[in-house]
Amino acid sequence: MAPQDKTQNDLPSPLAQVATGHWQRLLESWPLVMAALKPAQADELKIVLGLSDYIATQLCRHPYWLETLFAGELEQLERQSFSAELAKCFAGIGSEDEAKAALRRYRNYQMVRLAWRDFMGYAELEHSLLDLSALAEALVIAARDWLYLDMCRQYGTPMDAEGRPQPLLILGMGKLGGRELNFSSDIDLIFTFPEHGDTQGGRRSQPNQQFFIRMGQRLVNLLDQVTVDGFVFRVDMRLRPYGESGPLVVSFSGLEDYYQEQGRDWERYAMVKARALGPWTCYSDELHDLLRPFIYRRYIDFSAIESLRRMKQLIAQEVRRRQLTDNIKLGAGGIREVEFVVQSFQLIRGGREPALRQQSLFGAIDVLYHLGQLEYLAVDELKQSYLLLRRVENLLQAIGDKQTQTLPDNSLDWQRLCYGMGLADETELRQQIAAAMLKIHRHFKATVGGDEGEDKAEHWTAQLWNSQEAEDAQALLSEQQLQDDGLWPLLSHWRDSMAKRAIGPRGRETLDKLMPRLLQELLGQQSPSAAFEPVSRVLDQILTRTTYLELLCENPGARQQLVSLCCASPWIAAQLAKFPMLLDELIDPAQLYDTTSLDDYGSELRQYLLRVPEEDMEQQMEALRQFKLSQQLKIAAADVTGVLPVMEVSDHLTFLAEAIIEQVVVQAWQQISARHGLPPQRENGGLGFAVVGYGKLGGIELGYGSDLDLVFLHDNTSTDLTNGERPIEVNHFYLKLAQRILHLFSTRTTSGELYEVDMRLRPSGASGLLVSEIERFGEYQRDEAWTWEHQALVRARFVFGDNALAARFSAIRAQVLEKPRDKAELAKAVREMRQKMRSHLLKVSDDQFDLKQSPGGIADIEFIAQYLVLANASDYPELTIWSDNVRIFGVLAELELLPIMNAQHLTQAYCLLRDENHRLTLQQLPGLVAADKFAAQTLEVQNIYRAVLGD
Repeated sequence: MAPQDKTQNDLPSPLAQVATGHWQRLLESWPLVMAALKPAQADELKIVLGLSDYIATQLCRHPYWLETLFAGELEQLERQSFSAELAKCFAGIGSEDEAKAALRRYRNYQMVRLAWRDFMGYAELEHSLLDLSALAEALVIAARDWLYLDMCRQYGTPMDAEGRPQPLLILGMGKLGGRELNFSSDIDLIFTFPEHGDTQGGRRSQPNQQFFIRMGQRLVNLLDQVTVDGFVFRVDMRLRPYGESGPLVVSFSGLEDYYQEQGRDWERYAMVKARALGPWTCYSDELHDLLRPFIYRRYIDFSAIESLRRMKQLIAQEVRRRQLTDNIKLGAGGIREVEFVVQSFQLIRGGREPALRQQSLFGAIDVLYHLGQLEYLAVDELKQSYLLLRRVENLLQAIGDKQTQTLPDNSLDWQRLCYGMGLADETELRQQIAAAMLKIHRHFKATVGGDEGEDKAEHWTAQLWNSQEAEDAQALLSEQQLQDDGLWPLLSHWRDSMAKRAIGPRGRETLDKLMPRLLQELLGQQSPSAAFEPVSRVLDQILTRTTYLELLCENPGARQQLVSLCCASPWIAAQLAKFPMLLDELIDPAQLYDTTSLDDYGSELRQYLLRVPEEDMEQQMEALRQFKLSQQLKIAAADVTGVLPVMEVSDHLTFLAEAIIEQVVVQAWQQISARHGLPPQRENGGLGFAVVGYGKLGGIELGYGSDLDLVFLHDNTSTDLTNGERPIEVNHFYLKLAQRILHLFSTRTTSGELYEVDMRLRPSGASGLLVSEIERFGEYQRDEAWTWEHQALVRARFVFGDNALAARFSAIRAQVLEKPRDKAELAKAVREMRQKMRSHLLKVSDDQFDLKQSPGGIADIEFIAQYLVLANASDYPELTIWSDNVRIFGVLAELELLPIMNAQHLTQAYCLLRDENHRLTLQQLPGLVAADKFAAQTLEVQNIYRAVLGD
């Protein structure tokens, strides 16, 4: 960024007078200043002297700095060089007083340099904040490292039980941790060390903790004490465990115990910014791994909102108590509110979104945009407003090296700010600040809410929830003209049963806030008592998980969707009760009903899995299940509300399953190949492996809760070994791959089983090999398979694998289906199989109709399609193209193998019965209806069945 091209004449008169005064003082301390500087440099210097009393004071003390500054150090700054330069400064230093002087001189020179660059526009604000943070970190670490060596010489080196030296780790908190330090900020630090033990090599051994506490005290003194050269940084140690009453330094285990047992919400907020300072080591990793579970919950954590709101209310009370005005940090719409907005999202979603686990506000806000949590306009307004306030804050503090966020109370400092900001006058700058704070506060209220002084009148449902007497409750309901005699007994009984549950004070407080709001939603239903039952079952499951109660409390949209979906579908209610993480999906109704397009399930899942470490198998398995559950909920929600046409439900469920199959195979391949290496012919890519879907998956007709009928194929015919450290035969490799795939599908995690997989349709059924070589599969189908296996092959479809295998499978399938058959024998075999199936599976009374197995039901229609394909494919190969019944009937009609009216009737009846089956599943009912419900349609199916297959 180029500096502003201005001269002293551009300064307002009051600033010019101040500049002249400082210039005279500088001439007194360095009479040769005019001879040493070029005219343009002298002009720039006079401007800076007018803008910052701090720069003027330091330059009058150290005028020789000017030669270095004008020798290129204003235009260029390499923040990475701070540490190396400090190492040179500390070379040969033997006493603490010398160390203090070296630290302060270096600090003052660099701060003059940074303030100058800021006022004169040499650097963008974000770079200035990074530079200030890097300088602070370098100073702290230089002081730490010098002290450590000095103390080891005196007391010996702290060691763990295995004799490894133990370092002092320093957590930079707040803006230092986030690399966003402002000019005259104090620094919040926490000191810790890895392991207890004793010092070795000194005159007298002492415990590690005693060594580090003494070191910590000296380090704070090195940085914080005011000497003739000033201070390095004001150091605040109050964020450590137990605050000022706690030990100055604790071990990793002490830190972990404290946060697990006593860590408070505000400490979680503070820890979002925590960063181990200095060169990164294995101990830095260990420290951050230790803190992560405390900061970021594995679930979406809405308790953070209430905590942040309470913190903001306390700050607002403090602002009022101290009568702070014009405070751009703590006031409404100030810097702190931007931090609250961003950190609320980090705390809520950081457990599920690793990209949010970062200290930088700028980085986190960009991630929130990419994750779709903040709109572009919100991000732009928050970022631009924040940058404006931070620049004002930085310049404000650089005027006199004072820690202040209060706008000036004098015209001189306003002129300095306006000059640094490139604005005409105080009015214009005040308008920009006010506009920025207004935007910030609007976004803060939208995210965190909790307007001070907001005291809404208690809704009558709160009185209902708190009613102790039935008469009072019924009177309340009567006043509201609600005629539902069943509601109060249900509510009262449920409330009494909840009183016996151990849900803790926070959970009980949240439940008492939630229930009146939830009752408002329930009372809008046609039958509130009927609506309460499924909703209460969901509540039963989340009572001990306060974060989900808070989610519902904080999100009106989530409450509305919970009630409406539970009323629409007991199946959805059961899913929500069984897997409370699905409640997260209810927050944004627009997103809930926006089902993923069919072609996007694969890419959506790949993107979802990028958030999970590739090497964490448990997390990957859980992520697959969570993705399936959330997508299935979206499909069901769109289904029951009519947003998604019923005809498309199976398409979505099938494409979702295919996307998951792909990722399961990829993960299984990575795990097996990592252990055993790759088949030699696969070193250049490809899997040589395929998954074939049968049944509902093959026919693109999956329903809610359908299992997957799969067959695995490979193309290896060699006896080669894999190329890994533990080589195995390639055929054995593919067997292990198949076993791993089944393991990934069937393992129960906290989100349940992925899919139930049925492998009985593979060659030779349950007694056959788990994975077949494709030519052997072809031989079996041609020479050994039964008619019912060929019927199943009609519904078979290549789902995932190499293109060459796809083509070969399609050729084998076509070849087998096109085999000439005796139609009478085929019809007899198909009829017998149907009768065998019916006698085995049909268990209904005379007044009931089983949608699948009763005469004229789904199975009869499927058998008609399968028979007609097997009977005619030898003459009409186009019958082997499709695996789904609807398109098979379409082709049969086109070929005039089935009268068009019959084809249409079979298609309509098939869709009608499947739709009814979907509906009953969502109502958690078996696939049974009254015998006369579809009598006309099923009677016609029976007639066609007899016409095609005979009696």
